Amino acid sequence: MKRWWIGLLIRLGVLINYFDRTNLSVAATPISNSYHLSDAQMGIILSAFGWSYAAFQIPVGALLDKIGVKWLNRIATVLWSIATFMTAIVSGMGLIILSRVLLGLAEAPAFPAASKATGYWFPVRERGVATSLFDAAAKFSNVIGTPLVAWAVTTWGWKGGFWLTGALSLAYAALYWAFYRDPHETRLSPEEAELLREGGAQQAGEAEAGIGKSLTYLLRQRKVWGLTLGFAAYGYSFYLFLTWLPSYLVKEMHMTVLKSGWYTAGPWLVATITDLVIGGWLVDRLIQRGHDVTRVRKTVLVVGMIFGLAVIPAAFTHNANTAVIFIAIALGGLAFSAPVGWSIPSLIAPKGTVGLVGSIMNFVNNLMSIVAPIVTGFVVQRTGSFESAFVIAGVVLLLGILFYVLMLGKIEPIPDPKV
Repeated sequence: MKRWWIGLLIRLGVLINYFDRTNLSVAATPISNSYHLSDAQMGIILSAFGWSYAAFQIPVGALLDKIGVKWLNRIATVLWSIATFMTAIVSGMGLIILSRVLLGLAEAPAFPAASKATGYWFPVRERGVATSLFDAAAKFSNVIGTPLVAWAVTTWGWKGGFWLTGALSLAYAALYWAFYRDPHETRLSPEEAELLREGGAQQAGEAEAGIGKSLTYLLRQRKVWGLTLGFAAYGYSFYLFLTWLPSYLVKEMHMTVLKSGWYTAGPWLVATITDLVIGGWLVDRLIQRGHDVTRVRKTVLVVGMIFGLAVIPAAFTHNANTAVIFIAIALGGLAFSAPVGWSIPSLIAPKGTVGLVGSIMNFVNNLMSIVAPIVTGFVVQRTGSFESAFVIAGVVLLLGILFYVLMLGKIEPIPDPKV
């Protein structure tokens, strides 16, 4: 049962990790008022995290395959705590951007490491639930984190939200250093060791071909690009909601910061539930009953993206409750497709390249963490509303569906490159 404790530790890390990402979106209006920033300038600040986060995805994947999950994440947890405190200390647009760039660098290993660790610790038949544990944490962080940070901002000013999340990050860093170990470093029961060995858990170790040759080989694979571009389309809407939803509710629906925090929590709660129940439990259940692995996973991927298209009708209502219902439908669908996407690197990667496949996917996905906030900020500034921004997200989702359907193919291991 040690694997489930490790799964919960990874989940907690992603939860805290996303507190540090969403604190800026909650504090966006007070910060822009303090420094007299336009929507376009605020969009640039909201995107700054993604600059370094995306840029370091492939190097991080290579490091994960080279030195492993444990040490890279140990260093990263300390660095992201420092970056969060730094945001509370500095002042001015330039220094806030610098602190967010440092945060993006420090948090770059988070999801590729979680995917790789899940591949180590869980057999294939449990991979859906195990992956949804950490992926759902990214959604659930907004359920509790957004109201919590909104309360801190309302009580102590906008810097209070960063002091609070920095303290939580530092506490998690200590917890991770104390308790995370890879399976080969841990005394497992004979039953659990046999389950991992016979159940298709990934083995630690580097690819025989080396990092450079492996990367070149993977970038030539149609399957890798189908997964990567489809997942990036999901990422565009995800980062639009992650960075702009509280401001949308404040600006478009005329809510207070505290009220927007509570309204934001609703759609993310729906996303958490669908992530765990559909993207995790249901996928594993169907596969364990003998249904075709590719059909199950691709169906869930595509259906989730179709639900995501509810972002389009959300653009054309001025009723806060109706808008939140449509956003909840969109986020709920996107949420249950996401853990399936994150489970695929460990299912298709040649030996020793799970970190690289996950990082290629997350690199392009996190280019959307740069593009979505900036595009949304400029569109809102130009048009005075979020209507066009939401429609753009819907069009991107339609393209993502096509990539999943036409390019991903059968979900099975890519042959190892010839050494």
